Amino acid sequence: MAIKLKSPWEIERMREAGALLTEVVEEVGRHVAPGVTTKELDRIAYEAIRKRKAKPAFLGLYGFPATLCTSVNEVVVHGIPSEEPLKEGDILSVDVGLIYGGFAADMARTFPVGRVSPEAERLIRDTEAAFWEGMKYLRPGFRIGDVAHAVQTFLESRGYGVVREFVGHGVGREIHEDPQLPNFGKPGTGPKIRPGMTLALEPMVTLRPAPVVILEDGWTASAGQGNLAAHYENTVLVTEEGPELLTGVPLVRAR
Repeated sequence: MAIKLKSPWEIERMREAGALLTEVVEEVGRHVAPGVTTKELDRIAYEAIRKRKAKPAFLGLYGFPATLCTSVNEVVVHGIPSEEPLKEGDILSVDVGLIYGGFAADMARTFPVGRVSPEAERLIRDTEAAFWEGMKYLRPGFRIGDVAHAVQTFLESRGYGVVREFVGHGVGREIHEDPQLPNFGKPGTGPKIRPGMTLALEPMVTLRPAPVVILEDGWTASAGQGNLAAHYENTVLVTEEGPELLTGVPLVRAR
């Protein structure tokens, strides 16, 4: 495993990439509504990224055919944008990355589509809260397993399923770098958290524990019809003083 610690110059470039990606996700979020297609959201994201002189990080990555991963309801991740309109009460997870100045940023949010059920609201809120629980440990003196364990225990104590088939990761000159950052694990295990690490922490959560199945398109990862899934991700820099968000604006702090 080759974990790449970023120099001050590289960190500044990643701050720039993260700020631009945050703007893109906010722009996509403003268009999420009943009747809108995920294909249209994908076009909005592509144009927003290119307008900022950046490149979509996911388009063509491992053969993925779109700028956004758009995952509706029971889809955990890697949903492919389509012409099917979103419906009132759906939830939509949007995962997107960009490359700017040779550096990547990665971010995901789950949006309610119109008015959603109380259990869907709670799932979205708790998935974000799990991110903040894990971020408490993204500081020198802890290990990857401490971060993972914090996310897992927070979610499982509330009855949710923690997705094990997909994990967070390092981010830098590549959208996916070492180390892997699972949402489950044992305290005191894994690589040490060190200043200069840039990591995508991304809880992926299902309303009820369930295995994730890849559908026929080879991408769409489903938790099963009737289940719901949510996703919350930011790119985070580890500093001597603790974690610094490179993407996103905090909406809900875990209590």
